[in-house]
Amino acid sequence: MSATRVCAKSELVQDQARRVEVDGVPIALVLDAQGEVHAIGDTCTHGDISLSEGFVEGDTLECWAHGSAFSLRTGKPLNLPAYEPVPVYEVTIEGDDVLIDPTVIKQA
Repeated sequence: MSATRVCAKSELVQDQARRVEVDGVPIALVLDAQGEVHAIGDTCTHGDISLSEGFVEGDTLECWAHGSAFSLRTGKPLNLPAYEPVPVYEVTIEGDDVLIDPTVIKQA
């Protein structure tokens, strides 16, 4: 599979998560304060909660329901109650287009 355009980078709001779906895979996109776009699995591993409804702080995305924070770079939970990581996807920027291939998971 090849990368799919999910949105324009200019549509992303800094330090806010946005949910996109590629081939049935829910993904949370985050534009961080340094201008880097991150793509992680949108479902909290502690419960079936959308992470894109959570809170961005630095390089973490916190689940709004139970407070587990996940690294945007590695997908690893940084505190309980979650203990399983979420997938982190490769992001390609072409011009203003944000592209993701949900079959390509970054290695931490």
